[in-house]
Amino acid sequence: MELWFKERQTPGLEIGFKVKETLLRGRSPFQEIAVVETFQYGRLLALDGMVMTTEADEFIYHEMIVHPAMCTHPRPRRILVVGGGDGGAIREVLRYPTVEKAVLCEIDREVVEASKRFFPTISSGLDHSLVTVVYEDGMTFIKGKEGEFDVLIVDSPDPVGPAESLYQAGFYAECHQALGPEGILVVQSESPLLHQELVASIRRNLLEAGFREALFYWAVVPTYPGAMWCWALATKGPHPLNDFNSERCRSIQPSLKYYNEAVHRGAFALPNFFKNKITG
Repeated sequence: MELWFKERQTPGLEIGFKVKETLLRGRSPFQEIAVVETFQYGRLLALDGMVMTTEADEFIYHEMIVHPAMCTHPRPRRILVVGGGDGGAIREVLRYPTVEKAVLCEIDREVVEASKRFFPTISSGLDHSLVTVVYEDGMTFIKGKEGEFDVLIVDSPDPVGPAESLYQAGFYAECHQALGPEGILVVQSESPLLHQELVASIRRNLLEAGFREALFYWAVVPTYPGAMWCWALATKGPHPLNDFNSERCRSIQPSLKYYNEAVHRGAFALPNFFKNKITG
């Protein structure tokens, strides 16, 4: 008998993974958590039946959610990651010697514990001396932290359940307040193919929150809905193309699998359907 894990990505689209073994399945106070060993992608983490990360392609997502902002800000010292309980974004942040503190705000302690147990290469930075892990709702945590961070990364699940508030204009306004004068916010923004209305609303909400610019960039992450995935980079000042720090980018190249200067510049080149949707 074959065992398959399937995610229904839209009412008309599923993605399936042939499973070797189920390593974890249970419920936290917030969501269902599952870890399975797949034949094609190695270990897979799912929350409420949705794929969060896999061993085989996680490096694409985690490098792209972190490095464009870190290579744009003039001196990224104080970093906040909201969500991202698997630890991959924190791992990438710690590659920079300028970092003085990195805070992970994750609502679900059991996601962090599962990642530490089953994904040690992804969660490797969570016990670093510069890292503080806070178990709290992101909207609650961010309030009152005026100017405390240089780069803020929202590495949230899909906009359902406990993550829904992280896509609202009110949350982005709190992020704006929490950032310093040259601050950069990065928002996981779903699929520009399958979630076009959500992508357009993210840009509107970011600009309404007071950010100088909100630019999108993209990459292919095979296990996510539609494979084409995007992020919004909202900035108070620095521009990801005009102010890109190529020397800093080159300094981290030996440790990376995906991101480089050419990828950075190319990722902000949007296909017409994408560009027209967010500007039209």
